[in-house]
Amino acid sequence: MIMSAGRSGFGGRVAGMLAAGVATSCVRRGLRRRPPGEAALWERTNFEGSVVDLYAGPAVALGSAAAVALTPGVSGRVRAATVLAVLSAGGCGAYDDMAGRGDPRRGFRAHLGALRQGEITSGAVKLLGIGAAGLVAGALLKRDAVDRVLAGVVVAGTAHLVNLVDVRPGRAAGAVLVLGAPGLLKRGGAGMLAAAPVGAVAAVLEDDLGRRTMLGDTGAHALGAALGAVMAAGNGRTGLALHAAALIAVAACGDRVSRAAGAR
Repeated sequence: MIMSAGRSGFGGRVAGMLAAGVATSCVRRGLRRRPPGEAALWERTNFEGSVVDLYAGPAVALGSAAAVALTPGVSGRVRAATVLAVLSAGGCGAYDDMAGRGDPRRGFRAHLGALRQGEITSGAVKLLGIGAAGLVAGALLKRDAVDRVLAGVVVAGTAHLVNLVDVRPGRAAGAVLVLGAPGLLKRGGAGMLAAAPVGAVAAVLEDDLGRRTMLGDTGAHALGAALGAVMAAGNGRTGLALHAAALIAVAACGDRVSRAAGAR
């Protein structure tokens, strides 16, 4: 489903990163000037006790989606699947950022445990919503039923992985750059798609490391979903199965992964 194009070489990837970076920066500036609701809704206290803003999250989500939508050399079906994954994961993350503010519960076990007791937490809504969005994106990315399910696991699992390591400044952004770099080396449309999350996160990396902003669930999930869509689009069944197995293993060891990512 991914097609090659004359603009899908190195120059096309650079153009894609620049487009994502510019779109992300524009959205972030707009949010800082006119934040939706009260400005306090977009502020959080980080691990050092400093107040940072959350504008980077929706900025990278919208910047990535805009860049993907304009990516040449990729079928409309793949672009639609990737944009759907990014915006859905970002939207679910935004809901948790706002509705779950102050809720100390983290991880699958805590939220699914609450769900078993009849409490629907914002985290549970986020997990189920991203899972459903991943399956829809997988259905658009692949034609075979098994491949569709595997692709859905990869999209949702990668979104969860990036959020899992978002425990210190630069951790999630660094994960996106590390995971996105191999995608940039892929030929054709998959490499072009990878430019969007990489360019978007590069636009906020300095302020993230400088303790002035954070990606939050909105940005981490959106960027992770974008990378998951790249992985799903660029791999056959064997690659999908290996990625899905690794992501399930990471999710099962979520607490240990978070602690390792947060280590100084």
